Amino acid sequence: MLKTGFTLLICFLAVTPSLFAQKRLEAGVFLDYLDVSQSSTNNFGLGARFGYRVHRDFMLEGELAYDYGINFGETYRNIVSGNIAAIENTSLGVTHGLFGPKIQPSGGGFRPFITLKGGFVDFRLSPGLLPLSNAVSTLLGLRTSSWNAAIDPAAGVEAAMGPVGLRFEVGDEVYFNNGAHNNLRLTFGPIIRF
Repeated sequence: MLKTGFTLLICFLAVTPSLFAQKRLEAGVFLDYLDVSQSSTNNFGLGARFGYRVHRDFMLEGELAYDYGINFGETYRNIVSGNIAAIENTSLGVTHGLFGPKIQPSGGGFRPFITLKGGFVDFRLSPGLLPLSNAVSTLLGLRTSSWNAAIDPAAGVEAAMGPVGLRFEVGDEVYFNNGAHNNLRLTFGPIIRF
């Protein structure tokens, strides 16, 4: 009986590391920074992500983040003369929804990764000025189409001890509204694997 118990204990200990290495799910929350090129604003917010490992080096993940409204001076130009017609204090909030693959070598507590996600960026602007005759906002397209397709190529690193860790990611979130607009994006926060 003792011999059988000892054999089962050795088998369990031999299999346990491979069980921990094959964690399928990853979840995390993060602080989000987005430098919106069209408004020249630095937006900060919160987000969450969830990933599912389909291969030991390949994960599909989705994330959603909201960057809180930040005030900036929105310029309105006269469409006839080109001169500034008005400057208004405007609030800009940003919602991101992205989904895509993450490629990351398995093993170790310090692991780099690359990712390419696609999805949307939704801009929420405070109401604009009452229509001025012959004046238009310099935020081309954002007032008329705030929901934009986006891609986010990014790279980063995760540092983990067991199932918990920290993740840092830097990317170029490109949204499409009257052309492509590149925006620096940084995320940082804790992760848990299970």
